[in-house]
Amino acid sequence: MNATDSLIERANKVLAPNYRQQPIAIVRGQGSRVWDADGKEYLDFLGGVAVGVLGHCHPAMVKALEDQARTVWHVSNHFYIPRQIELAEALLARTPFARRAFFCNSGAEANEVMLKLARKYHADQGHPERHEIVACKDSFHGRTLFTVTVGGQEKYQHGFEPLVPGVRHVPFGDVKALEAALTDRTAAFIVEPTLGEAGVIPAPPGYLPAARELTRKAGALLCLDEVQTGMGRTGRWWAHEWEGITPDLMSSAKALGGGFPIGALLATEEVGAHLTPGSHGATFGGNPLACAVALAVVGELERGVLERSREVAAHLHERLSLLVTGGRVTRVRGRGMLLALVLQGVKASEVGRRARDNGLLVNPIGEDVIRLAPALTLTTTEADEAALILGAALAAAPSGV
Repeated sequence: MNATDSLIERANKVLAPNYRQQPIAIVRGQGSRVWDADGKEYLDFLGGVAVGVLGHCHPAMVKALEDQARTVWHVSNHFYIPRQIELAEALLARTPFARRAFFCNSGAEANEVMLKLARKYHADQGHPERHEIVACKDSFHGRTLFTVTVGGQEKYQHGFEPLVPGVRHVPFGDVKALEAALTDRTAAFIVEPTLGEAGVIPAPPGYLPAARELTRKAGALLCLDEVQTGMGRTGRWWAHEWEGITPDLMSSAKALGGGFPIGALLATEEVGAHLTPGSHGATFGGNPLACAVALAVVGELERGVLERSREVAAHLHERLSLLVTGGRVTRVRGRGMLLALVLQGVKASEVGRRARDNGLLVNPIGEDVIRLAPALTLTTTEADEAALILGAALAAAPSGV
């Protein structure tokens, strides 16, 4: 029995069976590459599910973590935390609409407090009847009971009923449906600029500006879930910048810590002021270790990583678009370093397996989508290598869905 099989056998005896892991055990990473327990090397285009914005073990992140670990790890929010203040200042400086930041540990937690605050904002103004949340079908906002309700995917809700009341769902991208759903009972509309978990489906042009106008007209808040699309993933700091809009609330996580758990809620002054003492909290939220690493991520993006990633992403998109001529890829969706191949006549799982066998890790979504979320530090050489492996995997996979 090899090392990987041994680890899988041990895992099956002790871990909860809630994940469908790919049959490899990763023990080391460097840049855009990882190695499994048996020494096999892979190019990582799964990226910890869009987390590894700087790749694995980036020197700036390692140094930040080591330096902070020798100073102080955790003190709780009973005290002021200098690193937390620095991170808030750094994020707000790059987020023109926001004036207040709250830190937690994950995207689900960031969305949870965003939804809670949306309700509290209206209740504080004497309108507790404004408690309904409008969200999109096939979206994903986390795994808490509130966020899984708002996500609107039955496969994640089954067995956890009764769900949180007061949630409506509309088709993503349908302006008329959104307009009809917004009433004098609506607290907020929450939306991802790109549906990530559903297969990298960008909002249609004009949808987000329309949502901004409709929510403002209805007196509801616009909440953007940028957990997956933020921190440069689409080529700008935040995906909503491509549409030139400003939300009332926005969540961030995943790439914010580059692999270290941290989430954030960014809010306008008007709305953020309603997160009053005792109304919400997080034991580990914004602790010195997490904030030190996130500050390193922000610094690297600012020092040229984000700009260079746009050039490499354009090259990657061009190379992937050539796969359409093979007949098994209908189109390439997405922007920046958040892309998807839409397949026809072949199963995504089969393409993913063959890519893995040849040293490339990708994320099959459903039957016909391959999601790609490489590091923003990806090189053109690595982009070419990935495109070649994907081309071979597509050609080798058997027909049928």
